[in-house]
Amino acid sequence: MNKKNDRFNIGNMGGEGGGTALRDLMGKQSVRATFRISSRAIASMAVVAEHFGIKQKSLFDHLVEDVETLNAIAGKLSADAMKEVPRVQKTFVISRRTLDALEMVSRQFGAPRDALVEFSIQRLGELIDGERKRHIVRKKLLIRVEERKALFYDALLESVQALGEADPFVEHLSHTYRHLEGAVVDLKALVKRGEGLEGL
Repeated sequence: MNKKNDRFNIGNMGGEGGGTALRDLMGKQSVRATFRISSRAIASMAVVAEHFGIKQKSLFDHLVEDVETLNAIAGKLSADAMKEVPRVQKTFVISRRTLDALEMVSRQFGAPRDALVEFSIQRLGELIDGERKRHIVRKKLLIRVEERKALFYDALLESVQALGEADPFVEHLSHTYRHLEGAVVDLKALVKRGEGLEGL
């Protein structure tokens, strides 16, 4: 087998389907783009990305690259849609495909790119509201879990005193408690990731 044929070679992508593959690759290229949007929109992006453990680039692309959604947003924008919005400058890393979609819709509808980005990000509002409510519930449940953990530890101490550390019952309880400790640590980390939701 010729190993050269196994290599990924952009130069050989000019045949049937090659142009599409090359365009797909170029569309995934990362570029930097600067927008003037609200500080709330910027914070929303950061908090949601942190909360769900995803990259801001992936979140931005998901929100903005869909042309149909952009068209719907642009069709509802007034000429002074951003007039009353206090804005700050923010540079995002986004895909070339997302930037091309923004520029195309902006030209087609005469809608500012900043406004398209701002109102695309505002779609996170409903998600944030829902996750904030779930975060409050998680915090309350975590307190109950930690209370149960303390009770379990008390039972473990009583078992040690009554049976000794070498007893198989005690060993099993000790093993279970170590797993419980690890689970509580993970739960705390999960709840902490949601703390940013409280300020939005």
